[in-house]
Amino acid sequence: MFGSHTGELARPRLKTPGLLYEIVSTVVFIVAVTVLFDLAIPRSLVDGHSMEPTFFGDDRLVVSRVHYLLGQPQRGDILVFNSLRESELQRGVMLIKRVIGEPGDTVEFRDQKVHINGKPLDELYIKQEICRRRCQDQTWELAENEYFMMGDNRNNSNDSRSFGPVPLSSIVGRVIFRYFPLDAIGVIPS
Repeated sequence: MFGSHTGELARPRLKTPGLLYEIVSTVVFIVAVTVLFDLAIPRSLVDGHSMEPTFFGDDRLVVSRVHYLLGQPQRGDILVFNSLRESELQRGVMLIKRVIGEPGDTVEFRDQKVHINGKPLDELYIKQEICRRRCQDQTWELAENEYFMMGDNRNNSNDSRSFGPVPLSSIVGRVIFRYFPLDAIGVIPS
């Protein structure tokens, strides 16, 4: 009755896009996802020895830009931030260091030890004791939105001891994962 003479109903034909359309759509999607991923979670390369023994030169890291949307950096977090030195800032140099002091803290170096609010800081992550020439007795009072940053290899680190506290506005994000070298892959605890 309806359709063909065998009694079957006629089926509508599906309109399918061409192969070129599918390829272009897939490429555009992959590029968009990659760009968004890089904006939210950029990758970083360790260059130098300032964070040994935690990180070594050529370690490759994933940094979370979104980590501090709902919170603030905490003591012990490892952050990537824009250099505060004008010459490095102009070249887009970013540094990686550990948060030692938080807003409102008093950071003091006394007898080659770091003291936070009058109490010595227990630092199991540092490479070695700080030599006297790299740890002169000094005190910093951190203002609102200021962080005192130091490398784990204290005797070979350009950090807040030389350029001062880091404002929150200079912080790029928190290191959350190491993906190279392969034998050191893993989540970075705070």
